[in-house]
Amino acid sequence: MSLKRYVYVIDDDTAMRDSLAFLLSSAGFDVVVFKSAAEFLLAGTDLDFGCVLSDVRMPGIDGMDLLRRLKADASPLPVIIMTGHGDIPLAVEAIKLGALDFIEKPFEDERLIETIEAAFRQCQDPLKNDATAIDIASRVASLSQRERQVLDGLVAGLSNKQIAREYNISPRTIEVYRANVMTKMQAHNLSELIRMALRAGILND
Repeated sequence: MSLKRYVYVIDDDTAMRDSLAFLLSSAGFDVVVFKSAAEFLLAGTDLDFGCVLSDVRMPGIDGMDLLRRLKADASPLPVIIMTGHGDIPLAVEAIKLGALDFIEKPFEDERLIETIEAAFRQCQDPLKNDATAIDIASRVASLSQRERQVLDGLVAGLSNKQIAREYNISPRTIEVYRANVMTKMQAHNLSELIRMALRAGILND
């Protein structure tokens, strides 16, 4: 008998909830939707173990407040935060508050499913997660000093121009360093790069 894999979707947008419920159910997950974080918290201990997929910007209790409450309660549920474009600093803060991962809107269906699958795998096999963190850390170690500075700036949510201004070099030069960072880290996009850096425990201070 296969174990159920629950995904708890929290989003105040009805159309988004319905869309996610259909997508994730089709992918084999058992989906329970909530229109607010307050409604989810009210369900509390009655919920089986599962992965929480929550929007970050919601009225009332938002995604950040939800993370704080789950952290205070020492909840074992892995949380994935959905962020809008430009919310990278907020996503970084969410990781610091205990979110396992984040995914940036608009996202591809396959990317979301893989992110949730990865969350379940990490909970089931922490040793494998440790090995992944070590592998990512070795990639970071391969960066030059300037490349590491660019990585730090990207994770802090800075633009190329802001990073260039910080180190008094041209934005075009920053673009070259940024491309090098993406190649050495084996990241396909900025969101993946930041997730990798945070997963390795980098820049969480």
